[in-house]
Amino acid sequence: MAELTPLAISVLALLNERPMHAYEMYQLLISRQNDRVVKVRPGSLYHTVERLAGQNYVRAIGTDRAGNRPERTTYEITPEGDDALKRRVESGLEKYVYEYPLFPVVLSEAHNLDLEDALLRFRRRVADLDSWLADLDEGIAAARAADTPEQFWIGGAYIRSQIAAERDWLATTIERIENKDLPWLPRNK
Repeated sequence: MAELTPLAISVLALLNERPMHAYEMYQLLISRQNDRVVKVRPGSLYHTVERLAGQNYVRAIGTDRAGNRPERTTYEITPEGDDALKRRVESGLEKYVYEYPLFPVVLSEAHNLDLEDALLRFRRRVADLDSWLADLDEGIAAARAADTPEQFWIGGAYIRSQIAAERDWLATTIERIENKDLPWLPRNK
């Protein structure tokens, strides 16, 4: 059994709610802002649904056509798919897996930039993180206002705390560089 990708987890979770076609899944992921958690594109979503069908985790239950639109196949989760989803969520929650993000790599190589250039890039990242935090705060406030139980948006709260921690660390690092507590040696070249 192949490990479920983040997008496959999302597809199975959506189908656990109700049967739907792939385009409806895409629209729902976007409207819920799950694209901030899972990289989702229409093509990759359709491919994922096909792969899950090949693994007998989902099955087609009908097709329909509305007007001039293309024919759409509606899928439902199978008992095997429900079991695979449950097992993947269980293992993903209990076991830490380092995912090799880009930021630690480029941060480790920031010494290749001149001081002012590095500070400029750090400040821009802080501004970008501030924007993300504002968007997340808006989404969390909307979920609370709609009385959406926290268990359905807990992932957003987790991401918010990660981004806030990165933003605070980066702001402190900028201060340390500016105060010369973190010396920035000139580039060799």
